Amino acid sequence: MLECFAPMAAIISPNIRVRVPQHFVVDDGSIIDDYCYFSTRVEVGRHCHIAAGCHVAGGSARTFRLGDFSSISAGTKIWCTSDDFANDLVMIMPDGVDAKEHVFSGDVTLGRYTAVGSNAVIMPANMVPEGTVIGALSFVPPGFEFLPWSVYSGIPVRFRRPRNKEAVLAQVERVEEHLRQKKRDSVPT
Repeated sequence: MLECFAPMAAIISPNIRVRVPQHFVVDDGSIIDDYCYFSTRVEVGRHCHIAAGCHVAGGSARTFRLGDFSSISAGTKIWCTSDDFANDLVMIMPDGVDAKEHVFSGDVTLGRYTAVGSNAVIMPANMVPEGTVIGALSFVPPGFEFLPWSVYSGIPVRFRRPRNKEAVLAQVERVEEHLRQKKRDSVPT
């Protein structure tokens, strides 16, 4: 497993909305751009980027995780909970009313070295494995089965081709070496 020795502060725009701040964790070197909205528990790994206008919704009982060296492009929507439009009333119920019977719900996790293209939509209960990427404007239905180190796109999303694992991991190693060198250079002698 690769290790990072040079911590860098995360950069989080002051122009985001976080509904569950006590469970909002962003690791070293990660960036969250303007106008993002989070209503779930959030765990963002090292050196990740969440671009402007992304939304992660689903309530405080659900968790969104983004693995190290991963990115989500502008305008992406990730749902950890969603109404079943065909079978339920679609609205926010008044306090004390529990009338919905068909809700899609589940955590969404994107593993290390993953990416999501602009304006993609990911529905609840998805685990995007290490090295897998999702193309722009794609729709991922609830509980979709992904293969690791693969490229997916489309409406609905489908497998396109394998991803070059060796090339990506070589790039990760170059970044890690750069960070280690930066750490060594910053130690006073």
